Amino acid sequence: MHFAYPPRKSSNPPPFRAAGSGFAVPRRARLRTISLSLLAFIAIVYLLFWPSQKNPYHERQPSGNPPVVMVTVLDHKHYSKEYLDTVKENRQLYAKTHGYKEFTVNAYSYDTQGAPSSWSMLMAMRHALTKYPDCKYVWYLDQDAYIMDISKSLESVVLSNSKLDSLKIKDHPVVPPDSIIKTFGHLRANDIDLILSQDKTGLVHNNIILRNGEWAKFFLETWMDPLYRSYNFQKAERHALEHIVQWHATILAKLALVPQRTFASYLRANMGDPYQDGDFVAMFAGCTATGRESCEAVSSDYLKKWKAKSG
Repeated sequence: MHFAYPPRKSSNPPPFRAAGSGFAVPRRARLRTISLSLLAFIAIVYLLFWPSQKNPYHERQPSGNPPVVMVTVLDHKHYSKEYLDTVKENRQLYAKTHGYKEFTVNAYSYDTQGAPSSWSMLMAMRHALTKYPDCKYVWYLDQDAYIMDISKSLESVVLSNSKLDSLKIKDHPVVPPDSIIKTFGHLRANDIDLILSQDKTGLVHNNIILRNGEWAKFFLETWMDPLYRSYNFQKAERHALEHIVQWHATILAKLALVPQRTFASYLRANMGDPYQDGDFVAMFAGCTATGRESCEAVSSDYLKKWKAKSG
């Protein structure tokens, strides 16, 4: 039986046929391409046009009414009513004379969460900023002090730019006598939000001038952080203040130190610069609640002086 040979292959292969143009791109890939293109288009439009429409952030500027809120915390549990009444009268008269607001509160009105009641001064200042959001400055002056010259405004004493520029102490140890952290030398009055003085051992923490604004709130909230309140500093809020001023550059950059007698003269020369006739404020640092060295006893002569001078 014979079998036919298979057909012979041509030595000339047929021409190559290109793939047809109908090759289908998978639907999912096509949708992804479209989505990415759309997102890229939106991003370009955002970059080109959105910045020109967005308003830059501007901190709210207080109107300056009142110019100053004077804050004092009174300890009614340990000090006599007669003495505390003279302190309140002193603040009220001074505030009325210059169009300021007087804000006097009880030391036990705030929850210090187990910390000494002296921390309430910070809460009182924060309270004042909330109650008087348009004030320009808050001045905290402790109950152990009298304003001796009622006629002098705080602006004339320290707040005007020219006065503050002439008073501020440059390149000086923040905590005497030999802190390695020093006040900045390049700051101008417009840069300053915190005004303090020093005594012989450290910062005078209970006589503070603070400019109202977002920075003031940041400063107070940093100072009264629960960590510092619970840390058991030897001198509580005073040492906490010295810590944050030295180790937080954002606070040091807003600080002006001025000579102590500018607004914080002491009665005792062994503790700080002593009061002299004509000084603005007399502080009874180291006075006690009762006894021979009570604030009421050591301040009696100064009570007569400021009352006589104020008429």
